[in-house]
Amino acid sequence: MTRRNWRALMLAAALMSSTAIITRAEARPTVEVAFVLDTTGSMGPLIEGAKRKIWSIATAILDTSPDATIRMGLVAYRDIGDDYVTQTFELTTDIQDLYANLLELRAKGGGDWAESVNEALDVAVNKLAWSSGDDVRRIIFLVGDAPPHMDYAQDTKYPQTLKVAKQRDILVNAVLAGGARDTERVWREVAQIGGGRFIPIPQDGGDVVVIETPYDEEIIILQEKIGRTVIPYGPAPMQRKAENKARQVATVAAAAPASASDMASFINKQARQSGNAVTGDGDLVSDVRSGRKTLDAIAENDLPDDFRKLSPTERQAKLDAQMTERTSLNERLSRLVAQRDAFVAEKRRTVQKPANSFDQAVEATLKAQIKR
Repeated sequence: MTRRNWRALMLAAALMSSTAIITRAEARPTVEVAFVLDTTGSMGPLIEGAKRKIWSIATAILDTSPDATIRMGLVAYRDIGDDYVTQTFELTTDIQDLYANLLELRAKGGGDWAESVNEALDVAVNKLAWSSGDDVRRIIFLVGDAPPHMDYAQDTKYPQTLKVAKQRDILVNAVLAGGARDTERVWREVAQIGGGRFIPIPQDGGDVVVIETPYDEEIIILQEKIGRTVIPYGPAPMQRKAENKARQVATVAAAAPASASDMASFINKQARQSGNAVTGDGDLVSDVRSGRKTLDAIAENDLPDDFRKLSPTERQAKLDAQMTERTSLNERLSRLVAQRDAFVAEKRRTVQKPANSFDQAVEATLKAQIKR
């Protein structure tokens, strides 16, 4: 074999290897979950419970499909005459950003019983940016206690929207808060046409059990340290958002240690693939480590102020040091998260948690529908 033929053979092998890597990356499954949530006054207790448990719900997705890309979104709805009819938070892999938006939601408004359910479902099915492709699981949870206004001429009615959802391979579940018979009739029909589950729960969301563990405090401390390895970069707004997310665990821990531990657990489990310390964009360490960016390709104006003062060699050294520190911290955190998971699993076996609580019902449904 000539040297030229040998080089050609090696080039072909390299190209085949690259193609295989790309194919594997493209084959990574995606799980997309959108909540269509009634945010009128009667839903206050359930919304507060959802704020406490959103991280455990996200973790349930990750535990069921560890290799999946997870995108979550929210359509909050009220009615005509309220502060808003629908408020949309797009499907995103940035779960920390979605969580921050969820924390800002307050139950308010309503009054005439029926709500703008038709418009909210239409927004969720037809206006959210659902991914295309066969290896995507698309799931909606309609959560509310009141039936839709069927007298709004401008609305696309829910049976038509659900037919579109079926065509787009979107499962639609209906979570009924309370026991209103008129709502139950519609919610059962929504689940039947939408190919999902009808899930009745108490008006207040049920007894959402928060399990504290002896590992929470150390998990939170480690996640705070991991947050300090973040090097924000990019446009100024993106840098500020990355800084805020790096501090988010500490902020949540002050009010809800178990929720902060849930958040740290989710981020750590994702980090085993991505190396991320936060969800979303703006962290130079994770982007360079993953190969999405190279340090020398970052515009000077997109670097943080303290980085601009350093020489190229010093910048690389600092970046390498942060990568090494993060890897070490994540390894320690992974061991603690495994111990925490075992503790929580044992507690769940012994604590009589109602089968119809919001978080347990959603988690059980997700596990079944993701596997299907």
